[in-house]
Amino acid sequence: MQELFKKIINTDVKPLFSKNGYSKKNLNFYKADGNLTYKFNIQKAKYNTSSQVQFYVNCGVHSTELAELQSVELSGTILENISHFTCRIREIVPSAPAHYTLTPDIDPDALSKELVSHMEEGISFLHSLTGARDIVHYYMAKTALHLSEETFRFLLQAGDTEEAKHYLEQLHAKYGAEKRWAIFAKKYAAIFAEYGL
Repeated sequence: MQELFKKIINTDVKPLFSKNGYSKKNLNFYKADGNLTYKFNIQKAKYNTSSQVQFYVNCGVHSTELAELQSVELSGTILENISHFTCRIREIVPSAPAHYTLTPDIDPDALSKELVSHMEEGISFLHSLTGARDIVHYYMAKTALHLSEETFRFLLQAGDTEEAKHYLEQLHAKYGAEKRWAIFAKKYAAIFAEYGL
């Protein structure tokens, strides 16, 4: 199964990414476009055997604009490697499974065809994110805490004060009753203070 996995990656997956301008390093595919770097990672499961290989597809986008707005460098991590948009492929391609599994009784051609189709949809979705604002709005629409500090800095720096205040209200409505909210509220207050608000 390990050989079949390698064959699918080299024969079907790699050409798809090459056609779309991606470079490959190990099981990672990257494409830089302006201030964004699009990323796909194929993550093999921990406990694979000779008769079963399970793997996941992780998707990400790094934004140099958002990296510049991050409050601290994560220790030991280079900011260029951080994905500001990050998800498993199923989140952006609903027809994709939670993971892919190769076993002796599967049809490898059918699985490969399905995988490539999901990858194409994933590439199309990631490429629809053309700047920092698209990433920020994706997480704002979900009222997500992920990237919230960078989101406030991005909006306030752009002069979108009302939008930032509205987002703060949304976050408070969703998370305000949780114990951890006090920590976030303190961080957000400090960010607004940075911009004189």
